[in-house]
Amino acid sequence: MKLRKHYPLALLVFGTLMLFGVGNASGHPRREKCETAFDTTISSIPECISTGMSALDMRAAYAEMSNHPTPPIIQIESLDEVLYKWKYRRVFAGAPVYDTPNGNIIRTMGEGLSLVTYIQVVGDWVQLRQNEWVPIDQTRAYDVSTFTGVQINEPLTHPFAWMLAPARPSMYPGSPEFAGYDVVERYQIVNIYGVEIVDGWEWYLIGPNQWLHQIRVAKIKPVKRPSEIGVEELWIAVDLFEQAVVAYEGDRIVFATLASTGLPQWSTNEGLFKIYQRWLYGPMSGATGYLGDAYYIENIANIMYFDGDIALHAAYWHDKFGYRQSRGCVNLSLMDAYWLYEWTRVDEDTWVYVYSSGEYRDDLPAWAVRQ
Repeated sequence: MKLRKHYPLALLVFGTLMLFGVGNASGHPRREKCETAFDTTISSIPECISTGMSALDMRAAYAEMSNHPTPPIIQIESLDEVLYKWKYRRVFAGAPVYDTPNGNIIRTMGEGLSLVTYIQVVGDWVQLRQNEWVPIDQTRAYDVSTFTGVQINEPLTHPFAWMLAPARPSMYPGSPEFAGYDVVERYQIVNIYGVEIVDGWEWYLIGPNQWLHQIRVAKIKPVKRPSEIGVEELWIAVDLFEQAVVAYEGDRIVFATLASTGLPQWSTNEGLFKIYQRWLYGPMSGATGYLGDAYYIENIANIMYFDGDIALHAAYWHDKFGYRQSRGCVNLSLMDAYWLYEWTRVDEDTWVYVYSSGEYRDDLPAWAVRQ
């Protein structure tokens, strides 16, 4: 991560190592003084850069930052033939469908959410099929997400996380963002070298004197293989709390990414399942007749059903991975769904383990609510 070093790095490291024992990170009686100080300078109030980590832990963390500045991962390659095979639009409820531009109305779109693939745009008209045209002002275009997960080809030395919401790191756990640091952008990956607890929240050490609140990131947490899964079998873990998907070969992590699972009213069921049906492309619909919940979506890619009508599949209609968005399914980016679909070809009834590594809290700021 690129930083503006307004203060010499050596000084910041030295200050942290020397002052690790000043105060306790959980509670921070010095918080009010430090919050004021962070608007001006840290040099006059050195205790503001202390943490609750031990000297041994802090020295080890700084050594690891030098030895392992980035996780051992490889970004999944984006393929145009996957991302742009189709063109996508939403057609508004009740929109008239004509046989030709300005021709005869042959039907109207149903209520609820309608997402379609289309052939072309000609002037003020969108051609859906051979003899189906919709006024362009009755539609909205979609740009697909280019987000991709990562392959993991060697054991992880540290946990890592994806940034969910842009933020500047803080100088110590529980402190406000520090203006001297660059913003860590959404979807950026960070290594986690240490953890502190403040007011029941985890804070992650991601660099020299750089801490992030847990609600800013989605952390990849390795999980123990369920006993039902063999030591050489493929399986996919879905962490509902972190909104993350991790693929395993036995006990070895091979892939990780962000997902979007079911909203509270359509929660994704926890449990151990197997993929029982696969579709390269297919439609999905539901709640027909219930206007607020009805939906019809065309040409969803790489569908892997594992729990009734619940599936892992690509979602071309949003870029909110890391947040709950679905009506029960596990939404993935187009490239991630493609990767998992191809990876499971060798074992098409791959296991799917859905669990939650934590519990949602009701005291989140609005921007951090995972939905």
